[in-house]
Amino acid sequence: MKYKIIGYLMLAFGVNKMVAQDQNNLTGAITTALPFLQVTADARAGGMADQGVATSPDAFSQQWNAAKYAFAEKELGVGTAITPYLANIVDDIILANLAGYKKLDDRSAVAASFRYFSLGEIQLRDGQGIDFGVEKPNSLAIDISYALKLNERLSMAVAGRYLRDDLRLQSIPGQDANAGNSFGVDITAYYQSENIPYRNFDGRWRAGLAFTNIGPKISYSEGQQSFIPTNARAGFGFDFGIDSFNKIKTTLEFSKLLVPTPDRNDQNPQQTINDASAIGSIFSSLNDAPGGISEEITEITTSFGVEYDYNDIFALRAGYFHEFESKGARQFVTLGAGFKYTSIGVDLSYLFNTSNVPSPLEGTLRVGLTFLFGQDYNEY
Repeated sequence: MKYKIIGYLMLAFGVNKMVAQDQNNLTGAITTALPFLQVTADARAGGMADQGVATSPDAFSQQWNAAKYAFAEKELGVGTAITPYLANIVDDIILANLAGYKKLDDRSAVAASFRYFSLGEIQLRDGQGIDFGVEKPNSLAIDISYALKLNERLSMAVAGRYLRDDLRLQSIPGQDANAGNSFGVDITAYYQSENIPYRNFDGRWRAGLAFTNIGPKISYSEGQQSFIPTNARAGFGFDFGIDSFNKIKTTLEFSKLLVPTPDRNDQNPQQTINDASAIGSIFSSLNDAPGGISEEITEITTSFGVEYDYNDIFALRAGYFHEFESKGARQFVTLGAGFKYTSIGVDLSYLFNTSNVPSPLEGTLRVGLTFLFGQDYNEY
């Protein structure tokens, strides 16, 4: 149907990085293959403006910072979440997420997750109305990780990820529709201080650093290759322990894609990017913007989130996300809530777009379920 095809085309060209008019003589948004990897796949992070590298551990830490699992307070955790995408256009495009971890002991943990991005059913017809059939394009990521405490306050983790991109339409004559395949590696670190008594409250510092999706370009059967979204993310947080029941957790995070910046002065910028190596581009992406350091700064996104927690039973969340207009113009406010009863938790979040560029997640209610079991390890 018409709207499904429009929705597919928007997603195929990276609608989550829509480009505003270039008013600052910069090159515009950076796009990669598998853009769904950059979409927040859980409701708790979604309620705090898409951040999770330095927030307190939860079952969904795999996407953000697997090193947090070493500080998980329960022996076993499983979480599942559904994120509708382009909900204002179609009703069957979703991002599904299933994640879980197992503490091996007080110092280590293993985890795994599965993310599945489905474009639903695409009805194809040519200009004469001839039916080409129905397609169900999708992308997925499957990963495992191992986290280890280096000491009582610092942990690190490594994760391996299999990536598959099957968005091409097999019914179009003459098109090679074989799926693309690649893999990525995450290297992450997490710091959590002891509980520090201040004059009127107890406090705890948190910090996180994550390099995610480090790996080769995704390869398609006809030899085409595209960069996967290799990303660097850093964050800092502080928890205010008002009393034994009430806590306020604040977090500030920064993120930057580690892939080449297209140079619009290049006569064939896409060929230049295709010739660049995936690993070498991680380092060159720090100073390859045509506009120099000022443009490199505009490629950094910023988010601030706050979470109020009452006795680990009820939580309220809010956040703000900012991306420069010349680099995608994603700007939004989020609200969220969490409820926990015994071992079961429910999280909700909602996004309010504040940019002139439409957001594919505007008006989207994300829902997540978490199940925690087993032995207690770390007391907050």
